[in-house]
Amino acid sequence: MTVNVSMRVNGRAVNAAVEPSTLLVEFLRTGLQLTGTHVGCDTAQCGACTVLVDGRAVKSCNVLAAQVEGAEITTIEGLAAEDGTLHPMQAAFKECHGLQCGFCTPGMVMTSIDLVQHHPHGTEREIRAGLEGNFCRCTGYQNIVRAVQQGAQAMKQGA
Repeated sequence: MTVNVSMRVNGRAVNAAVEPSTLLVEFLRTGLQLTGTHVGCDTAQCGACTVLVDGRAVKSCNVLAAQVEGAEITTIEGLAAEDGTLHPMQAAFKECHGLQCGFCTPGMVMTSIDLVQHHPHGTEREIRAGLEGNFCRCTGYQNIVRAVQQGAQAMKQGA
């Protein structure tokens, strides 16, 4: 048995038949070939699979594709402009060296965008608290925090 799902993913209308148990992360990675959304822990602990659902950060390994029927989904692939210009938060992560191996980076960037949209003047402590559900095993977070601060400034200037 399958269920039909329809949503917008990175600005594009998507309609598909999926098994009722299909996780959003599986649908994005396997069904739509959007492999920038990573699978880390499969238990919503690490944050590598974070995407934006109607503008809010959501761990896509913990949500069924059918649960986001009609939603607007943004993955890491949907952030850059068509000409390749990076989103301000992506550019900040690059400029501040807020990544090492890169595995956690898509989820960190997506969470950071949500964090800044809802707390545009976050302190270092608030940024660290806002990133608690995203794990990086490489960086020690200092450059990630700097990247979020720089990305927040750039997002404010671009708004």
